[in-house]
Amino acid sequence: MATRQLARSVVLQSLYEWDFYSQKNDLIKIVERNLLEFAPGIDEPDFAWRLVKGIVEHLKDLNEIITKVAPDWPLEQIAIIDRNAIRIGLYELMYADHEEVPPKVAINEAIEISKNYGGPNSGKFINGVLGTVYKQMIASGDLKEEPKREKKEKAAEK
Repeated sequence: MATRQLARSVVLQSLYEWDFYSQKNDLIKIVERNLLEFAPGIDEPDFAWRLVKGIVEHLKDLNEIITKVAPDWPLEQIAIIDRNAIRIGLYELMYADHEEVPPKVAINEAIEISKNYGGPNSGKFINGVLGTVYKQMIASGDLKEEPKREKKEKAAEK
């Protein structure tokens, strides 16, 4: 597993535990424990910490966006895994450095993590939420659409 994928998995597991206990447990201790247990010697632990810090700093905004984009799903009714995968993806899409994590990569990573840890429809749900936010950001001018690459270019990279 790539370093950043592993970091996202640890962040997801940590946010899950924190959220499960109504955000009353010490998130820093949870992340520290999970990094030691599930990602010893990870190359970029600072990436995981930036995600956690950013998500916590923007938690209210992230939750409001989820509520607006998925009005049929009250936040507390969204599965904890899905809710936190969306938070990770939204944070990377909206607040992270797009040179470091391009928007489509942020969306794809959130979808993949939800497929690994969520239910059978998690990927589709997260794709719908993040795709809607991505389109809204492009329409508002907050984000420039990434050019579509030809199939031959994608195949050549593999």
